[in-house]
Amino acid sequence: MRRDRLNDRFLELSTLLDPGRAPKSDKIVILSDALRTLNQLRAEAQQLNESNERLHNSIKKLKTEKSELRDEKQRLKSEKEKLEQQLKMMSMPTGYMPHPAALHAAMTAFAMQSQVSAGGKPASVPGYPGMGMGMWQWMPPAALDTSQDHMLRPPVA
Repeated sequence: MRRDRLNDRFLELSTLLDPGRAPKSDKIVILSDALRTLNQLRAEAQQLNESNERLHNSIKKLKTEKSELRDEKQRLKSEKEKLEQQLKMMSMPTGYMPHPAALHAAMTAFAMQSQVSAGGKPASVPGYPGMGMGMWQWMPPAALDTSQDHMLRPPVA
């Protein structure tokens, strides 16, 4: 009875190893085929584990890069908002000229910020020595309008 059960198990194993063929009766051949199949499956499992590990490492790197890009985006967004606010403040029409000390302090701060943003190179624009902007924007709008110059200021002979 025990021998019959073993023979049935060997036939079942033979059928599992080669499903389309007739069952083999040689037990040594059946065991060697089972051993070969088992070794192939182990090697495949090892390759899949290594591939899985590489993919996990790749995911970690991509998450880190995503986090760095998100931080850079936030920094650039806040810098953009700050620059837009400065531009808004500088382009605001005023009916008076600010005190020269306040003007100098604001322009120095802007130049320093521009210098830091530009990587340490001094930023200057012609019109105000050593500062980052021209003086024309501080003039009243009437002084910038030249359409009436020929009537207001006669030509000099």
